[in-house]
Amino acid sequence: MIGPSALSWDDDVLSIRIDETTVPPTSRIRGIVRLYPQFVTSGVTALDAAGLHQWWPIAPCSRVQVMLEQPSLRWLGTGYLDANWGLEPIESAFVRWDWSRAELRGGTAVLYDVTRRDGTDLSLALRFDASGNIERGRPPVATRLPATRWGIERRMRADEANSVGVLHTLEDTPFYARTMLAARLFNEPVIALHESLSLDRFATIWVKTLLPFRMPRAWH
Repeated sequence: MIGPSALSWDDDVLSIRIDETTVPPTSRIRGIVRLYPQFVTSGVTALDAAGLHQWWPIAPCSRVQVMLEQPSLRWLGTGYLDANWGLEPIESAFVRWDWSRAELRGGTAVLYDVTRRDGTDLSLALRFDASGNIERGRPPVATRLPATRWGIERRMRADEANSVGVLHTLEDTPFYARTMLAARLFNEPVIALHESLSLDRFATIWVKTLLPFRMPRAWH
């Protein structure tokens, strides 16, 4: 359970039942999202040197079905599922990270760039084919993108620095940004979903006071 919403595996399908109130403006979001993985990976990666923080790209190639009652909305397309967890506060281990996922011909590319508190970096460039095989490649060139209105820095890796462009900023918050980008990646033109997370900003007291509005708590 996440507040009034819930996730459950029904056979090989992940069902995400949504029942939320948006702020602002106040409105209802209610319905179900179903994710149909082509495969489920078994590889878990440590993001920090001590192995206290883990990342699992659970289903990088998936079909997604959205059926919302409120607002009335239907959508069918491709998607992605992953998970992060740790044994200490996330801001204790990391300064920031950038992540992106893009569809390729016959598979999916996932890029992950992490700046750690100990001064080291981790950069991952993974390609998953439709059968679940994983190729770990050399990370492409890093490109700095325009910062968000909240001053969150954004970086994306692509074949060429001048091949990356911001199409839409989908989510712009004091510590997190989600962006749709156009780029050239692994010799293919792609549309990438990208996120940037500032843990320095997340760690501030004023930002943490806003978190209950972003993720409602379930009271028992």
